[in-house]
Amino acid sequence: MEGNKQLKQSGMLKAIHLSRIYSKLSLSKREEVRQERLRKLVRYAQDHSPYYQELYANRRDDFKLTDLPVTNKVMMMENFDDWVTDRNIKYADILKFTENPDNIGRYFLNKYLVFTTSGSTGSPSVVLYDKSAYSIMGALGLLRSYARKEDLKAMIMKGGKSAGVFATGGFYLGNSSVRNKLLAMPWKKNKFMVTSILKPIDEIVKELNLFKPVMLGGYPTALSLLAEEQKKGNLHISPTIVMTGGEYLSNEIRTLLKETFHCYVQTNYSCTEGGMVACECVKQHLHINDDWVIMEPVDKNNNPVLDGEQADKWLLTNLSNYTQPLIRFEITDRVIFHREACPCHNPAPWIEIEGRTDDILHFQGEKQTIRIAPLALYALLKEIHEIKRFQLILKKNNQLELRIVCDSEKKREEAFLLAKTKLISFLYENKIKEVSIKLSEEEPKRHEKSGKFKHVYQVDEKR
Repeated sequence: MEGNKQLKQSGMLKAIHLSRIYSKLSLSKREEVRQERLRKLVRYAQDHSPYYQELYANRRDDFKLTDLPVTNKVMMMENFDDWVTDRNIKYADILKFTENPDNIGRYFLNKYLVFTTSGSTGSPSVVLYDKSAYSIMGALGLLRSYARKEDLKAMIMKGGKSAGVFATGGFYLGNSSVRNKLLAMPWKKNKFMVTSILKPIDEIVKELNLFKPVMLGGYPTALSLLAEEQKKGNLHISPTIVMTGGEYLSNEIRTLLKETFHCYVQTNYSCTEGGMVACECVKQHLHINDDWVIMEPVDKNNNPVLDGEQADKWLLTNLSNYTQPLIRFEITDRVIFHREACPCHNPAPWIEIEGRTDDILHFQGEKQTIRIAPLALYALLKEIHEIKRFQLILKKNNQLELRIVCDSEKKREEAFLLAKTKLISFLYENKIKEVSIKLSEEEPKRHEKSGKFKHVYQVDEKR
C-alpha cells in the first residue's frame, strides 16, 4: 500500500518512532501531519475501493473533511467486498475463517487480523487490520496507555504478569489481540492470562489466585465483583495497577477498586473500528490519539456539536487503516469534546464519554444475593447470530424478560429457545437455580426520560 508502505516495512519500531515524533511537534505541525495523512488515506481509498470510488466521484482536490459523506456500519457491511481495498478479500471467506475459533488471533490470508464488533447498535460488523495498522495500535498502547510511567515500571519490575477478565471465545478486539501475542510469542504464556467473564465468579477467583497478576484488567462491573471477593478474603492478589475498559468507569467503581486493591486505577477508550482512540491522563481526561484518529462530535443529524456539549455520536476517521478505510464513520458513543488546556500538559484534545451503563443484576440465590456482571450476559446473547437486537430485563423474584429482534417470527421463536437454554445453563453454573424467562412482545427500547439505551438492566431497584 502506497500510504503505509514505509510503515509496513518497519512494523512496530516504525510505529513507535512516528508516535514519539508526533508527541514532540508543535500544534501547527501536528495539524499538517494529520492533513497529509488524511489526503493520502482518501486518495488511496478512492483509487483502490470500488465503493469509495463511487462515493467520492465528485470529490474536489482541495476538499475538507466535512465535505466528505458520512458512512456507517450498515453501509459497510452491505458493501463489504467493494469497501475493502484488497480485491482478494471476500466477506464469505471471512465468515468461513471465523467459524473456526482456532483462528482467533491468526492472520486471514496471512495478512489481516479479523475483529468483530459487539453489535451494540444492532449492526455488528467485521473490521480488518493489516500488520501496519495493528502495529500502530500496539505502539499507542505501549507508549500512552499508562497514565503514570511509574505504574508501567512497577509492573515490569514485579514480573509483568497481566490478567484480563473479558468476554473470550470470539474475535473481539481484546481477546484476539492477546491470543495474537501468545501465538507470536508462546514463551510468554506465563505472562498473559485472559479468563472468561462467563465463568462463575469462584472459578475466576481461583484462576487469579494461582496466576497472581501485577496488572489486572477488565470491565469495570466485572472488576467490582472481584473487589467484593477480595474484601471477603476469597481473592488474594496485589496488582500494581488496575486497567479498565469496555464500559464506563464510574467514580464509585474507581474508588472501590482503588481502596480494595490499594493501587492506581485508570481507564482508556478503545473501539474495534478505531483501535486505541484515547488514553487517560493523571487528571482522568481521555486524550485523543489524534495523530491516528480524527474525532468529529455530532448530533443525531451529523451536524457538528460545540466543544463542551454532549454529542449524540461521533464520526471516526482512522488514519492508519488502508485495508478497510473508515472515513467519517459513525460511532454511537456519546462524547463531550474538549480543547482547553489540560494540567497534564498533553496538548491533544480530550473527551468525556458516557459509555455503557448497563446494570449489575442482583439475583436471589438459595442462601444469598448473587450478582452478575452485565457484559457476561451481553456476551452470551451476542453469540446467538439470529438475534439482531436484544434487551434483557430482570424483574422481581428472578423473572427475566427478553426483548429480541430477528429477521422473521420463526427465527425469533427459535432464537428465544436457544437464548433461554443458554441463560438457564449460565445462571445455573452461577448457583442461580430458580429463574423464569419470558419472551417479550416489545422490541428493545430506550429509556423514556433519559434517552439512554441499556442492553441489560434491573427494574426493581430495591436491593
